[in-house]
Amino acid sequence: MNGGLVLLQLLRLASPGLPIGAYSYSQGLESALDLGLVTDAESARCWLYDVLHGPLSCFEAALLAQACRALVAGDEARLVAINQRLLASRDSRELRQETEQMGYSLRQLLATLPESQSRPWPSILADAPVAVPVAWAVAARTLGLAEDPAVSGYLWGWLENQIMVLLKAMPMGQTAGQQLLSALLPELAVAVKTACELTDDELSNFAPGLAWVAMKHETQYSRLFRS
Repeated sequence: MNGGLVLLQLLRLASPGLPIGAYSYSQGLESALDLGLVTDAESARCWLYDVLHGPLSCFEAALLAQACRALVAGDEARLVAINQRLLASRDSRELRQETEQMGYSLRQLLATLPESQSRPWPSILADAPVAVPVAWAVAARTLGLAEDPAVSGYLWGWLENQIMVLLKAMPMGQTAGQQLLSALLPELAVAVKTACELTDDELSNFAPGLAWVAMKHETQYSRLFRS
């Protein structure tokens, strides 16, 4: 696949218009706003920085990178183990539902695309709940994307969605949102490198504060988002 087409497929996969429902989830950020943990652009930057360099790059995106490698190697047992580990890592009911729903929607979408004719969905995951990082890795392989751009697109999609949550719920103006993106894009590049280089023994999703706010969201009185 030529470089131009690879870039276009990456933009497609990372697009907020991808019909998998990402826009409907805040991943705990809505509760952080409600609890007063995030109140302005600087506290939002600190929150996103900590999540990005914590459980996102050191666990979720790192396992996505490993899933990409398992797919290239044809290691189905490893792929299943990664999927099970990701599903087991969800700290709340809503986060578990989120990853399963988005994984399912991405699987359904891929089944309709002509690119999947040459690289179909792994049969070993055909009937099981699939965590969205694993589904993303499958989508990246289907669309001809290598590990590094797959991880980059995944983390970009997360960051863009979090900024959109702030625009809707803080509220934050669009210019301020772009300024926050500018502040965090260099950190995103570091996070991609971290995710692709960590060994299995170095993975960690320890983030008790994030787990707490994600759980609080389940009983939050007024909500715009599903997590």
